[in-house]
Amino acid sequence: MKRFFRLSLSTRLFLAVLAVAAAAVIAAGIASHRSFQHGFLGYLNQLAIDRMESAMPRLTAAYARHGSWDFLREEPRQWIDIMVRGDEDRQRGRPPVSDLTGAFLRVTLLDTNHAFVMGYHGDSESRIERAVRVNDRVVGWLSLTPFQTVSEAGAVRFEQAQLRARWTIFSAAIVLAAAIAWWVSLAVLGPVRSVARATHELAGGDYTRRVPELGDDEVGRLSRDFNHLAATLERNEAMRRGFMADVAHELRTPLGVLHGELEAVEDGIRPLDLNTVKTLQGEVRQLNKLVSDLYDLALTDVGALAYRKENIDLTGLVAEACAGFSPRLAAQGLTLETALPDAPLQAFADPSRIRQLLANLLENACRYTDAGGQVRVSLAAVTDSTRRSALQLCCEDSAPGVPPDHLTRLFDRFHRVEASRNRASGGAGLGLSICRNIVQAHDGSIEAAASPLGGLAITIRLPAEGKRA
Repeated sequence: MKRFFRLSLSTRLFLAVLAVAAAAVIAAGIASHRSFQHGFLGYLNQLAIDRMESAMPRLTAAYARHGSWDFLREEPRQWIDIMVRGDEDRQRGRPPVSDLTGAFLRVTLLDTNHAFVMGYHGDSESRIERAVRVNDRVVGWLSLTPFQTVSEAGAVRFEQAQLRARWTIFSAAIVLAAAIAWWVSLAVLGPVRSVARATHELAGGDYTRRVPELGDDEVGRLSRDFNHLAATLERNEAMRRGFMADVAHELRTPLGVLHGELEAVEDGIRPLDLNTVKTLQGEVRQLNKLVSDLYDLALTDVGALAYRKENIDLTGLVAEACAGFSPRLAAQGLTLETALPDAPLQAFADPSRIRQLLANLLENACRYTDAGGQVRVSLAAVTDSTRRSALQLCCEDSAPGVPPDHLTRLFDRFHRVEASRNRASGGAGLGLSICRNIVQAHDGSIEAAASPLGGLAITIRLPAEGKRA
């Protein structure tokens, strides 16, 4: 068995189909042989017994007329007449009854001592006997030798012909089964072997490997799933490389500025005054924010970011965050509008993470909205597509807008609409990625769309049902 499982899958399938076909042919041959022996020959023997028993009354009447079996020894022809037709048939001129089974040729008449009187001279242990009774006295025995015993030569020839036919059928069936097994191995396992080879190459790092997608069966679905997996791994690998390049760039820039400023101070080019310290402190803050964002993003990706959820008034929390960010927006020449309900809206959430979410949204609007623009924050209770109550938070800004092909990628880490890495207007591109992870941790949804104000609209839906302590 261990050696069998060491074989390739195609070889095992070939041998399995071949073994099943061979077993089926052998079983069919045994069944046909037993059917012939116990069915057809049994039927012929039963007809012979009926023929023998039908002749019993004529034989009894003949013995009663003559008083012994001597009349048969003197006139053997009477034996044939008794076996094939009676006196009445003979008197009326009826022809002998047709006996295609040759039953009367296999019948033997014995006396009371089982001595031969007339009929078939052969002897068989499997013969069938019937007593001949006259006036309730046994005067002899009729013995029928089975069909397969008296036809030894013919049976041998017939059995040999049957055996040759069985071997011919068996050989043809094996050849046909081998052809079918080979076809199944090629048609079914061919794509599987292709997927296996592609999987080996994929494991070696070739994420561009694809396999043909054939049919809608299990193999076809396996091929499609493999291609989807390969595409996902290829995309993740590209994102990983891009992520590493972006991290290296974002970390190098503030570090380069810090290094250049410190060297200038060391060389006496720049004085170590308050302005220089503020410049250095700004770069340190930028570097610290980037590291903090990377840390938070890593924690949210693995689900390790701590959440302390409680029942909160989302209306008050949004109003507080907007009030705290108003000076920053005003400094950039932006107008902040809020559309908040008068009544509190309860949500089961982590207040610190919701504040972080709001800060990232407002920071994003502040960085990318042109001066003199507008930022609008709204909150309302709505019903989602499943008819469940939800709280919808929307942050909209004015021009510039976002191209439609960038909307679905805004939540990817380090993705920015600008083609250049201009740090003067944009951050590291991690804020919206962190927002998405925070929203997902609260069983909510977040999406980006074009804003009626001409810029970007970020819509967040959170479950309205709060848990009570």
